[in-house]
Amino acid sequence: MEAAIVIMALLFFAFVALGVYATVKVVKAAKRGVDRTIHQARRTVEDTTLRAKSFGQAGVGGDLAQLRLSLRTSMRATQDALQAGVAEDASLKESFDLFQRLTAHGRELDEDLKRLEREPDRARVAAQLKDLRERTERITHAADSLRWAARDRARQFAEDDLTSLSAQIDLEAGALRHWSGATAQDQASDDFSWPDAGAGAPGAERGQVWPGEADGRATASASAASASAASESAEADGANAGQRPDTAAPGQQPPQAITARDPRRTAYPWEKTARPETTN
Repeated sequence: MEAAIVIMALLFFAFVALGVYATVKVVKAAKRGVDRTIHQARRTVEDTTLRAKSFGQAGVGGDLAQLRLSLRTSMRATQDALQAGVAEDASLKESFDLFQRLTAHGRELDEDLKRLEREPDRARVAAQLKDLRERTERITHAADSLRWAARDRARQFAEDDLTSLSAQIDLEAGALRHWSGATAQDQASDDFSWPDAGAGAPGAERGQVWPGEADGRATASASAASASAASESAEADGANAGQRPDTAAPGQQPPQAITARDPRRTAYPWEKTARPETTN
């Protein structure tokens, strides 16, 4: 029982600690969101005020407002570009570190310009205006160089990737169109169609031979030649069988008997040679 109570107490304290931790995290996230919103609103108000002063106020005040506006715009655009690039390209980390060092000079210049806006001695401010403009141009030029270099790098990577992707797509498209490389003979075979059974073969009068007809004719000719040769051989055998051995055609060997005559026997005049068809 006591063990169960201890376990329940530990679970209770664990849930309480977890709730406190979650509450602190939520409060901190909400505070960061509020601070970010306030900062953005304050920056928007300052930019709007500087833009209004640069267009509506003449003299030294308008010049100072114009310098501050150009400085803030260039630095903010470079910061956004480098922060977005570092997340995708780790090689921009060094460029971002250089920009952080440049940001310190930019903030210092912005503070000087803001302080000079409240300076009552306008003549003294006008004397320093040339130096302030040169500092502003140097800082904005450096920031613009980093920003455009990062954008050119990202664009070059995108073009290289697009070129490689286009080459792969062309290769795949060629593989899908593999039938386009067929020979003209294959295409002619695919386009060939036999004539109807009842219709006459076109071009027969001109001696045109259809595909496969030449092989059929050659086979038929060979069969006819074989049959003719066999018939002639049979006729020749029959003719030879009907002839007498002693009346064989000139230059033709008479058929030999199966059993040779006995050379010791004398042939009498009244004995005649038996015909082949009567020989058993």
